[in-house]
Amino acid sequence: MKAESFDEALEIANSTAYKLTGGVYSRKPSHLDKARREFRVGNLYLNHNITGSLVGRQPFGGFGLSGAGSKAGGRDYLLQFVEPRAVSENTMRRGFAPELEGR
Repeated sequence: MKAESFDEALEIANSTAYKLTGGVYSRKPSHLDKARREFRVGNLYLNHNITGSLVGRQPFGGFGLSGAGSKAGGRDYLLQFVEPRAVSENTMRRGFAPELEGR
């Protein structure tokens, strides 16, 4: 695909449904800053190959239809394997008798 400007290229890239990885090569710091702020991908590489991330150093995961945003090797990765829930119990209610347990 060809784009007439950096802004148009960013618009084209952001319009895709799959957003695992994106990369920008530019000598203009303003383009790199804009990509940092506005390029909506799970993994963004600036002036760098877009493959070969290292788990534990560069958490890797998708965005959009490419994933839930959790990064393999990242802090929240294990949350994909649990079902968080909250349980609340009023232990001050009348008639509460823990000594009846096992009867």
